[in-house]
Amino acid sequence: MDNKVKYRCIIIDDEPIAIKVIEQHLKEIDCIECVQTFTKALHAIDALNTHKIDLLFLDINMPGISGISFLKSLSNPPKVIFTTAYRSFAVDAFELEAIDYLVKPISFERFLKAVNKFLALEPGNIELSKETRDYKDYIILKSDKKNYKIRFNHILFIESLDNYIKVHTEDLSIICYESLSFIEKALPNNFLRIHRSYIVNTDKVDLFTSSSVEIRDKRFTIGRNYKNKVLKSLNS
Repeated sequence: MDNKVKYRCIIIDDEPIAIKVIEQHLKEIDCIECVQTFTKALHAIDALNTHKIDLLFLDINMPGISGISFLKSLSNPPKVIFTTAYRSFAVDAFELEAIDYLVKPISFERFLKAVNKFLALEPGNIELSKETRDYKDYIILKSDKKNYKIRFNHILFIESLDNYIKVHTEDLSIICYESLSFIEKALPNNFLRIHRSYIVNTDKVDLFTSSSVEIRDKRFTIGRNYKNKVLKSLNS
């Protein structure tokens, strides 16, 4: 796409760390410029009224006024990508014709997918190519009110604990309120779901058989429904 095309965006989120994550992701996308950031939605009204804003990254659960209520109050809102820590608002968000709905922690790959949806709506644009971009080599995970920057190549495996996941790295293990299916979408291609309860980093696999995979001193059973895909991937 023409690198001279610049879209202007605003970020509204009551958590400064969440704003920082989006700003870091935007640094990898030349065609979108962050004009301003706000921790209170009402403080953004003047900027929205006086500047041409093409895209709004809007948190939903904020004190004072929610992102959904704030968007409803705007007479001529820009295109919106909602960001939130809660999945329960998804229906309300899409009823407002939001481009996308990002659940924190937001990986760069998932963020890029949302941006591609925005660009696809703009005349003359094409999606940013997944093959030609340099991806972030880490994911930010929230655990115990802390945000951990976890590099993909440090992750050994991830296990499901009902509504939580436990991410095992070379140095530590952290528990996050997240589903295994959701985190799977944010991982690069060298991560492989081998069981309904496990994802492994194939670069860390020491040995495997037709029924199991071993990483260091840990053995994982390959689930029956995953066997064909797992063996094909590990043998390639």
